[in-house]
Amino acid sequence: MLRRLLQLYAGLALYGVSTAMFVRADLGADPWNVFHLGVANLLAMNIGVVIIGVGVLVLLLWIPLRQRPGFGTLSNVIMIGLAADVALMVIPPFESLFTRSGLLVFAVILNALATSLYIGAGFGAGPRDGLMTGIHARTGWSVRTIRTAIELSVLLTGWLLGGTVGVGTVLYALAIGPLIQLCLPWFRHQPQSRIRVRDEPTA
Repeated sequence: MLRRLLQLYAGLALYGVSTAMFVRADLGADPWNVFHLGVANLLAMNIGVVIIGVGVLVLLLWIPLRQRPGFGTLSNVIMIGLAADVALMVIPPFESLFTRSGLLVFAVILNALATSLYIGAGFGAGPRDGLMTGIHARTGWSVRTIRTAIELSVLLTGWLLGGTVGVGTVLYALAIGPLIQLCLPWFRHQPQSRIRVRDEPTA
């Protein structure tokens, strides 16, 4: 349990750091962070506060879908936003395109590692992923269709609100799936069997 908790919070913290790196790279981010940036620009708020607020609102949408949040879900809502704001205090803005490009690539890789860590800990889906699975359970629509519709909606809304869309958005879309597929087996929690098999006597 302690190992799983450490893995969960390490993953959430690193996810927040990757979010800050997307912001500092300023070359485009994943759809949800484009939305967060757009809302943050509109309301003149820290992106971490916006991430927490949006997480709470998305979690409220679980109620009509009859989804139950897990411990990891609630931790996700709070931890990522706090980690993103702290990381933004530490990571300075960069002018060099070369440096920003490197930061972008590292952000995508770190995001995949962070996602694999907190999903692999097995404490429940994040609020945004839970929204997707909840809609799927209630409607029977395919997960791919639901995920695409949600991400295109938040991407378009974020862009209209002034969120940064660019090469980073495309890179994330192309790379995040294969990277998570690669990383998730490294961190997936395997419950131990409660049945102890006795050793056979040797001849």
